[in-house]
Amino acid sequence: MNTAKSFTLTGSDSRPYASPFKGDWGGHRGGKIYGRLDCPAALRAIARGGYVKNRVFFADEQTALSAGYRPCGACCKNRYQAWKSAKEKGEPWKP
Repeated sequence: MNTAKSFTLTGSDSRPYASPFKGDWGGHRGGKIYGRLDCPAALRAIARGGYVKNRVFFADEQTALSAGYRPCGACCKNRYQAWKSAKEKGEPWKP
């Protein structure tokens, strides 16, 4: 009997896949936002009963970006500001 834990992560193509490793980043499918797993805004939304059905997990930040997600303004303020500035200028952004 296989007792290994499996985690469902989202790939750069936005499709779920099974992984033996827990993702380092979480996200919200509806808002296309990614952030830290301990993000206070996400944790508040989860506590209110929302967010969970649209929650996704990524192995790393680059995968979240490749899937079209943007940084969270609450837990990744510097990344979000840099992303927003680049977007306003019509330039690509990478962390």
